[in-house]
Amino acid sequence: MKVDRLEIAYDPRTVLDAAREAEADGCDGFWLAETRHDPFVALGRVAGQVERVELGTAIAVAFARNPMSTAVQANDLQLLSGGRFNLGLGSQVEPHVTKRFGMPWSHPAARMREFVLALRAIWHSWATGERLRFRGEFYTHTLMTPFFDPGPNPHGTPKVWLAGVGELMTEVAGEVADGFLCHNFTTERYLREVTLPALARGRAKAGKPLDGLEISGPPLVACDEEAVVEVRRQIAFYGSTPAYRKVLDLHGWGELHEELHRLSRRRLWDDMAAAVTDEVLDAFAVVGTPAEAKAEVTRRYGDVITRIAAPVVRTG
Repeated sequence: MKVDRLEIAYDPRTVLDAAREAEADGCDGFWLAETRHDPFVALGRVAGQVERVELGTAIAVAFARNPMSTAVQANDLQLLSGGRFNLGLGSQVEPHVTKRFGMPWSHPAARMREFVLALRAIWHSWATGERLRFRGEFYTHTLMTPFFDPGPNPHGTPKVWLAGVGELMTEVAGEVADGFLCHNFTTERYLREVTLPALARGRAKAGKPLDGLEISGPPLVACDEEAVVEVRRQIAFYGSTPAYRKVLDLHGWGELHEELHRLSRRRLWDDMAAAVTDEVLDAFAVVGTPAEAKAEVTRRYGDVITRIAAPVVRTG
């Protein structure tokens, strides 16, 4: 199992130091989320400055972009990193796409499938010189002139990873992606009973076995009491989102979603965290010393995931 470092609240001015630290610590990968900063810009500062560690976005918001702009950014980072870039994409949820990014939203699973297929068509055109002919329901790419064609990437194309929670998006990941990024709002039961069967269905559509798909594991990890408070806040935030209710429903905790959603609309953040019981905390997170956390993560997920990029919350 590969062990990655995932940075969520990073500073692009100091991200190179964090990447070098991750490499020195023996991490296999260094991934950045798209939260307050653009992960492509920050990884551009890192690429070429570290020697071994893989780089990735976990995640970049696909629907805030288009396939062509994303293909260019990913191709450049693959070039700068010497072939060590992983393009991790996610859909985000409708309010953020439409209200924060001002972009269209419809049929997210079908749109994501087409987004990835368009990416691959663009990269194929650059690699082979063949005419670009991608026409889909959501995206059309039929123009590529020599002035804008970077040509073949000597390191090949980046691996594409998709994040998902719902069955439709997860099935798409199994069909068209190289890897799957489990959302942090995933329990062991949800992973085994919902996620893995959906991935298998997607792989079957592509005529591929499930064991050929890389899976990056889901757990939140807290190593002290103050960190537990922060993890409760994160679970409460995800649990208040209607798109993620299905995870709570599987455990019979649908009423918790309703309570969290109501509190979030009133912006009662502390009350939301307090609503996350120890039982819910244990289902979503691993709590303990680093050694205890490692053992528990291995027990829960060691036979399933190929790499782990747990955002470890530690205040001490």
